[in-house]
Amino acid sequence: MYIAPNTIENLLSEAEKESLYLKLIEQINKDFNLANEPIDFHLSIKPDELKVQLHEKVYKLIQYKFAEYLNLLYIIDVSEDQIKKLDGSDISELAEQVAFLILKREWMKVWFRKNY
Repeated sequence: MYIAPNTIENLLSEAEKESLYLKLIEQINKDFNLANEPIDFHLSIKPDELKVQLHEKVYKLIQYKFAEYLNLLYIIDVSEDQIKKLDGSDISELAEQVAFLILKREWMKVWFRKNY
């Protein structure tokens, strides 16, 4: 049984260990483009930079383009139940948690594609 990483750092480090980091970036770029929210992470982006830029993008979507944010979550297939459990009182904190949920879902897609 697969157990997902419990932090962004663990997830990104596992992606690197499994040589799936580039696939993860490609999947993120693909799904954001499908949601008409183009994001172009270069394959050379470092994990800590990816974390920061993804957080910023999610933060801006929540703040200024909420309908597009909801559409993105739908396209990526982030669990609505998980989103509802988050505390929305601090938008920056919320954006960080949502960025992790997005990464986790994208990671699952890449991991399953490789393993099944």
